Formats: sequence, structure tokens, C-alpha cells
Amino acid sequence: MNMQLPADVENIIQTLENAGFEGYAVGGCVRDTLLGRVPKDWDITTSAKPQEVKALFSHTIDTGIQHGTVTVMQNHVGYEVTTYRIDGEYEDARHPKEVTFTSSLAEDLRRRDFTINAMAYSHSTGLVDLFDGEKDLREHRIRCVGNATERFSEDALRMLRAIRFSAQLGFEIEQETCDAIRELAGSIRKISAERIATELIKTVTSAHPDYLEKAYKLGLTAYVLPEFDAMMQCPQMNRNHCFDVGTHSLVGMQQIQPEKDLRLAMLFHDVAKPLCKSTDETGQEHYYGHPEMGAEMTKKILRRLKLDNDTIAHTTALVRYHDERPELTDRTLRHFLNQIGVELLPDLIAIKRADILAQSEYLRKEKLEYLSQLESLCAGILARNECVSLAGLAVNGKDLLALGIPQGKQIGAILKYLLMIVLDHPAENTKEHLMEMAERYEKNLEE
Repeated sequence: MNMQLPADVENIIQTLENAGFEGYAVGGCVRDTLLGRVPKDWDITTSAKPQEVKALFSHTIDTGIQHGTVTVMQNHVGYEVTTYRIDGEYEDARHPKEVTFTSSLAEDLRRRDFTINAMAYSHSTGLVDLFDGEKDLREHRIRCVGNATERFSEDALRMLRAIRFSAQLGFEIEQETCDAIRELAGSIRKISAERIATELIKTVTSAHPDYLEKAYKLGLTAYVLPEFDAMMQCPQMNRNHCFDVGTHSLVGMQQIQPEKDLRLAMLFHDVAKPLCKSTDETGQEHYYGHPEMGAEMTKKILRRLKLDNDTIAHTTALVRYHDERPELTDRTLRHFLNQIGVELLPDLIAIKRADILAQSEYLRKEKLEYLSQLESLCAGILARNECVSLAGLAVNGKDLLALGIPQGKQIGAILKYLLMIVLDHPAENTKEHLMEMAERYEKNLEE
């Protein structure tokens, strides 16, 4: 087999070999190349010790030298070059207590997580595949290197990585690996929230976000996302739905582009339904208040996962407004745009469409037609530059100060009053008229 390597990677490996060491491209870059994908980055493994690597290249960075990793810079791009190593005892289900350098490529590959990630390649040797990783790629299978229980006991995060690779590649997880995850699922609690969040986001933004159901069936979400378990266990006896809450959300994620905030919003848009469920006299279930409660729950979940504030705010807003159905009049929609913020509209439309497509066929055509009209009418309002926020008012705080209105809460109250007028009557958004209205409002307050 002759695998195409980037020129920089070939140069690093050749330099190592010319100095009497072994060098191989290893791990995900080999896997992706065999799959016909373009690797995001290239890792290299070598028999050379870190100091020996540093001596061979003019520009290196001590990325993780205590674990054998040196970043070699080539043409302003960094390549991690790591010494063959054997991991010592794992004390926290994540990190080895110590690592020992070795001269054996086989020992280095044996410590890796899955067979598809335990292949190495160099032009001089060809493909080194000691654990049938290439066969597992052909047969679309995720399988641990060696004993699955040992691999997951060493690093519990590998269980979520199995789900993630399965979702990204569309592969099945082989039975022994599944059994080990089910047995050791509780140990995922030892992993940091940040690490868990990274794997969850990679899963839900993958080509198969619905594979998150595997994490549920294998017992992982009970520890990292118990709210999802409640969703999966909540049937919907309502003519608008044909799935339980969890499955509806999984299907919804498949209906929207793989952007982090959108997929998270689809995952959590109905998270509060299990808590808000009520049944009427006809047996139909309802979920009054679930968007508001869902937004609060989503905020808590994303904070628990240590996500950034922008992601939390955007995702929470999408959950809060996903079920809004404003009357299709220009006046109502101006107020609606003021409420949600214009910048949220495109993503909210996408969320609402995905939500409809994940529901039953009941009134689907009518729901989609309503959404199309909503989008069209809002686009018209924005195209006409009608004011839908304080920023669009023909007057601002400085103008009111010029009238002699004292700085403080009163300025904000008057601007809000003027905005409400303009939202109802956009033609009144002129500086002259609004200044008159502001002056009159101020005199009324004084009286």
C-alpha cells in the first residue's frame, strides 16, 4: 500500500529515518486517509526520544515533553511528534500515573483506544496494522484494541469517544465493546465536564446525531445527561407527535445543519416536556410552559457542561422561542422581532422547521405554510427598514438629554415608550415627531 503523505510529514519521517530512528504517521490521520477523507492534522510517532527529536529539527515546541510529545514546526504548521510509549497505571480513569518510553512500535500501538486509531504508516515500511483496524474500517466497526474492559478502565472518556466515532463515521460498535461500556458506564463520572462536553458536541454535530441514542441505551447519558434519559422515557400522546420526546429531538437534529448551537437547541428544545406534561379529558397530552422551563433547564445543563456564555445565551434563546406562533400581521411581527432580536430570526426559523419535520404528518403542510409566511413577512419588514428595536429609533438618549430630560432611568423609560409607538405605527418613526412625543410624555410625568 502506498499512502499519500503531505510533504512536511514525509520530510519529518525521512529526517527521523536518516538519523537511524523509526518514524510513522499514526492514528486518526491514517484512519481518515484510508477512508478517503482529508485529515485535520497529522501525528507522528517515533522511536526517537524527545531530546533526540529536538536535536534533529531547527524549530520545535515542548508541547508535552514529559509525555514524549514535541511539536515540530514545518512551513509554519505544527506536527506533534511523540516517542513510542507505554502508559503506566491509570489512577483516575483518565490519565496514566506515568509513561515509559519504549523502542517498540507494537507496544505503543497496543495502548491506543480503538483498532481504527491504532494503525501507523511510513513509505519505507508501509501500513502497520497489528489489530485489524483496516478490516474494521471496511466492515464499519468500532472495536477496542485488546480487552475492551481494560481500555475503558484506563480511560473512561473512551466510552464517549466510541459513541462519537460511531456517529461521525456511521459505524456500529461491536458487542464486546458495547458490553464493556454498559458495565463501566458509571465511571464516566470521573471525567471532567469539559471533556464530556467536547465529545457530546462532536457527537451531536456529526453526520449521525441520532446515534446519541446509543449512549442512552448503553447507560452513559444516565450519568452525563440524565435529562435526556427522561426525554427518552416520555411518550407523547398527542396528535402532533409520532415519537417520544427524546426520539423526536434526535430526529429533529437530523433535520438541521450541523452547527453546534442549532443541534444543541434541537436536542434540548423539549427538555422540559417530561416535567410539564398534563392530560386533558380526551386523553390528549399537553406541555404548557415547556419552552420557558426548557430554556432555564437548558441554561443549567450547558453551564454544567462548562460551555461558553455565547453558546449558552444563543441556545437558550432558541429553546425559549421555538414554540412561538405570532399572528401573521406586520404589527404583531414587529413586536415579535423586537422580542426575539432580529439576529435570532434565521436560526429560529431553522429550528421551527426542523421541529415540524420531526413531528407527525398531522397538519404538517399547514404548519410549514405558516412558517413560510412568517419568514416572508418578517423579511418584508426588515427590507423596508421598519424599526423593530431601540437601535432603529429615529431618536436616541443624547437627543432626549438635549431636551433637558435628566440622565437616568427616565431616559430608558421614554425610549421604550417611543419604541412601542413605532412598533405599532412605523410611519411615526421620525425625529421631529418622536421628539414632540418625548417632550409631551415628559410633561405628563412632571404633572
